[in-house]
Amino acid sequence: MRIVRGVRRAPQEALRFLRVETTGGILLLIGAALALIVANTPLSHLYEEIRHTYIGIDGVFMLSVQHWAADFLLAFFFLVVGLELKRELVVGELRDIKQAMLPIIAAAGGIIVPAGIALAVAWGEPGAADVWPVPVATDIAFALAILALCAKNLPSSLRIFLLTLAIADDLGAIAMIAALYSKPQVLPLLIFVAVVALWVFLQAKRVRSLWIYIPLGLVAWFALFEADVHATIAGVALGLATRVKRDKGEHESPAVAAEHKIQPFSAGFAVPVFAFFSAGVVLNGESLSAFATDRVALAVVAGLFLGKAIGVTLGAFAAYKFGWGRLAPDLKWPDIAGVAILCGCGFTVSLLITELAFTDLAQQDLVKTGVLAGSAISALVGAAVLSRRSRTVRRVAAQV
Repeated sequence: MRIVRGVRRAPQEALRFLRVETTGGILLLIGAALALIVANTPLSHLYEEIRHTYIGIDGVFMLSVQHWAADFLLAFFFLVVGLELKRELVVGELRDIKQAMLPIIAAAGGIIVPAGIALAVAWGEPGAADVWPVPVATDIAFALAILALCAKNLPSSLRIFLLTLAIADDLGAIAMIAALYSKPQVLPLLIFVAVVALWVFLQAKRVRSLWIYIPLGLVAWFALFEADVHATIAGVALGLATRVKRDKGEHESPAVAAEHKIQPFSAGFAVPVFAFFSAGVVLNGESLSAFATDRVALAVVAGLFLGKAIGVTLGAFAAYKFGWGRLAPDLKWPDIAGVAILCGCGFTVSLLITELAFTDLAQQDLVKTGVLAGSAISALVGAAVLSRRSRTVRRVAAQV
């Protein structure tokens, strides 16, 4: 009987594990590591063949496996992001507009400065005009996982700061994708707006049936795809359109229920699969030598590591100094500086922008290597700074 009960509990335990914050980041790293291993072994030809296999309805709607991962699976990741942001804005710590503005302005600094540094480093090189959007985004799953592991004694408001900042600059990056790599078609865009409006209406009328929302979500995604706007935006929009306040007698709000159901799929499948099909670059003596002398690829490293650390810190300080935003009472500036370094983990959206910005596959691989290197350096240094800060806080608390 004990064995039977254990077997019955196994699926629930697996889902609970996938909802743990560090799990998504760990699985993302595993997906990226597997991609690098496979791309540098005799299996590389099979890997490339699968990555560029087209799936869909011939003559109507066809995407490669790599594009399905980037365009469709990442929409689930951004849906979870939208749900979490809506909850924090309506019922969480970000109801205070001044407290919300601090990470948003910090995100603006974390977009402008990395873009400027990347452009300056790559200036005059082929591809320099395309590189500046690559280091502007922060990988939410990756950064939050490191924060959860290394900052256990730091205030919970630091997580909210990082979450808001990462969402804001990812939305900025998605806006860049829409502006730079899209030619919006009006009719499907209007259909998308109508679907979101209907979603809001159904939420207001307290309609809860998944058999209505699932088809609507698919229509919203398809409409944006046909509008030539990156379809992951559909996930954010629908998340923000979902009700987060619980009615009397409700066990949980629709936003919490949706996040509870979607998070395991996003963390356990969508993000790792995207990482697997996007991070596979060849790393040998020749490619590493080319990377070390390629100023466009090195511009990405500089933008992620230096640009994010400087831009986020300056943005947050300017917001605080000029009264545009308020620092949470339990946060200190060393905490913000540690998170600013961690924001250089650009990974998911940076890889996505690389694939859109660089059509030359050789240069695309070099820039992807820059994304991986910049993200790794930022993760290691950020983790070291936050771990030291966490130990200091614990030591001070023990002395009180």
